[in-house]
Amino acid sequence: MAEKMLIIDDEEIVLKSCRKIFEAEGFAVVTTANPQEGLKLVSESTFDVILVDWMMPGFDGMDVVEEIDKRSPNSAVVMISGYPSVGRATEAMKRGAMDYVSKPFRPEEIIEVVKKAVRRKVTEEKKAIGRFESFMKSWQFPVPALEDKAPKTIAETVAQTVGVAKATSPWFTVFVLGILAGAYIGFGGLLSTTVTFDMAARWGIGFTKILGGAAFSVGLMLVVIAGAELFTGNNLMVSSVMMKEITFSTMLKRWGVVFLANFIGGIIIALVFYFSGLWKTGDGALGVAAVKTAYNKVALSFGEALWRGIGCNWLVCLAVWMALAARQIIGKIFAIFFPIMAFVAIGFEHSVANMYFIPTGILLMSGAGITNVPGIDPSILTWVNFLWRNLLPVTIGNIIGGAVFVGMSYWGAYLRPKTD
Repeated sequence: MAEKMLIIDDEEIVLKSCRKIFEAEGFAVVTTANPQEGLKLVSESTFDVILVDWMMPGFDGMDVVEEIDKRSPNSAVVMISGYPSVGRATEAMKRGAMDYVSKPFRPEEIIEVVKKAVRRKVTEEKKAIGRFESFMKSWQFPVPALEDKAPKTIAETVAQTVGVAKATSPWFTVFVLGILAGAYIGFGGLLSTTVTFDMAARWGIGFTKILGGAAFSVGLMLVVIAGAELFTGNNLMVSSVMMKEITFSTMLKRWGVVFLANFIGGIIIALVFYFSGLWKTGDGALGVAAVKTAYNKVALSFGEALWRGIGCNWLVCLAVWMALAARQIIGKIFAIFFPIMAFVAIGFEHSVANMYFIPTGILLMSGAGITNVPGIDPSILTWVNFLWRNLLPVTIGNIIGGAVFVGMSYWGAYLRPKTD
């Protein structure tokens, strides 16, 4: 008789992929996106294994695990988490989970975790403390479940899981998350300008750039850890296309939606900065610095902007790539910090960041009357020049830097079908 498995997760892509994986392993699989329905199923039937999402709308997976432990003490419970930590893992074991796996995962990973959980369940002696003690004895920190992923594993995860999830998420969800990403990058840009606008004369240009890059990295941290859809990061979806997991047209449509949503998010933060009057900081020096930043970006030649876009997203996509390797939030923070700090300090160009920087300069010049800035020609800082002389070449460069130098390069190194 086939072993029974229940999967509780609010993401349809997770439910479908897990069902496919474990039905192939011989399990009779039942799925639900509703935690309340899941608890009802647990009360009405017996399941050998139960997979539970860590966070669901209106529910904390910890509470669901604890309730499952009360209703079905003989089930091996495995938590699925997007952002695991040692502390939360320990808490999960205390409440009744046998193990957990972090998103995104490969089929081999989740199968192995489930097998270990079942083995641990069979051999435990005392249920109340036995699970936690068994976990502590058999896993020394850092636990293997929290070990960082190898490059080949990241390549497989990006191509087979992350890219597919992005391509199949509801359009409205993608659009909302795209607006948030544009806003988060805008926050990073605003912070960067705020902490550096009067530094260069005192600390020098080099150190000022490093500090500006360090501040700007907050933007991508918010995108990756809080969760949002960023056009430049989504350039990695090209590896899913190369693997034939999604179509090229699907990828382009998602890119278009996210690009537009990012633009809206960037404009929102530009408006917040403008109407808040924060640009008046330092007797208007902050506003002048914002105008100078926008002008310098629009004054670039098409070629300069394109090449700076390539360098930028090469580093940005590496930051996203390494963040996927990290199992804990602190690891994701460090993975993001250094590449992002580097691209800003070097002077590369990021299309989504410029959706905040340049509109801010235009707003301040036209609305706040900041036009008497030495070395600036007001006729150059226009919407047309923004779109043609900066956003277009930088976007093309970003696509080349992220899709070609990261996505396609790692696909070629690890995932390309063998020809011999």
